[in-house]
Amino acid sequence: MKKTDLNELRKDPLLGRWIAVLSESVPPSEYRQDLSSEGVHEKSCILCAGRESETAGEIMLVRNASSTNVSHKWWTRVIPNFNPVFKVEGELGRRGEGMYDKMNSIGANEVIIESPHHNVQPEDMGLEQMSRVIQTYRDRISDLEKDSRLRYTLIYKNHGISAGSHLGHPVSHLASTPVIPKRVKEELDGAKQYFAYKERCIFCDVMREELRVGSRVILETRHFAAFCPYASKFPFETWILPKRHNCAFQDIRSDELEDLALILSSMLKKLRTLFPDLSYNYFIHSAPNRVPRKDHWHTLGEDFHWHLEIMPRFLRTSGFEWGSGFYILPTSPEDAAKYLREV
Repeated sequence: MKKTDLNELRKDPLLGRWIAVLSESVPPSEYRQDLSSEGVHEKSCILCAGRESETAGEIMLVRNASSTNVSHKWWTRVIPNFNPVFKVEGELGRRGEGMYDKMNSIGANEVIIESPHHNVQPEDMGLEQMSRVIQTYRDRISDLEKDSRLRYTLIYKNHGISAGSHLGHPVSHLASTPVIPKRVKEELDGAKQYFAYKERCIFCDVMREELRVGSRVILETRHFAAFCPYASKFPFETWILPKRHNCAFQDIRSDELEDLALILSSMLKKLRTLFPDLSYNYFIHSAPNRVPRKDHWHTLGEDFHWHLEIMPRFLRTSGFEWGSGFYILPTSPEDAAKYLREV
């Protein structure tokens, strides 16, 4: 790969966040494209079962050992992203440019194909399929944690056009980066400060308080609680927290994995029942890669707690919110939880 093929990471010196600048700039005409179409149609979808040869570089798959149909030999597949922002090949190349800092966009971008069927979401295929999807998430994070160049791996799902979906097929995405994203670092720093003051995990305290009060809790299972956060940023925003304190998602136990499949499937079905055409994102916030920098965050195992956040996409962010970081919530978390419990 030529050096010029690498995208670039640039650091904002004021806010400390990193921005990925693509090596090939998109011209103005690309921003005026019609975004109303619902992605790729089934007949032209190369992610469907039976068209595996049309996608390059299969990274992993969960086999369907029971199927005798050659076109249904897998339950989930992982392939490289078609237009990756982060690429595994190359060196970080940290360097300065005047007062600014930058590096090559080294990392991983992957597409996690959640279903062999174009129009069937994993939550509609049963708990076993959702468990396979979560197992795939776990295995990919565990594998990428071994790369010492990478600092953080984010699993996320875009569902619906306004949430950034454009493939049509049920998929999630993975991005592994050489820096800790600012949003995640803010959570890590906040959790660390809370622990330094109270010697308790803030996420454990939040969950205990939510279960005590109950008005914002939507579902509770043996190992998880789903609730609308007290200070939600968006209407019907939902967090799923494990009851067992654990900083790293990839350390999830098999019984917890099955329970997560149950509560995540239930939440997605509840949201779809209330809002049939809902666009949403969900993502998993876990600990930064701990290998080989196990001591980088000295209290990470005690103060951080992995969790999954679901963000329905109802509203367009206004200038006030962009300019101030001050969100306006038109439906209270208590009422949102009540509506979701009643589904």
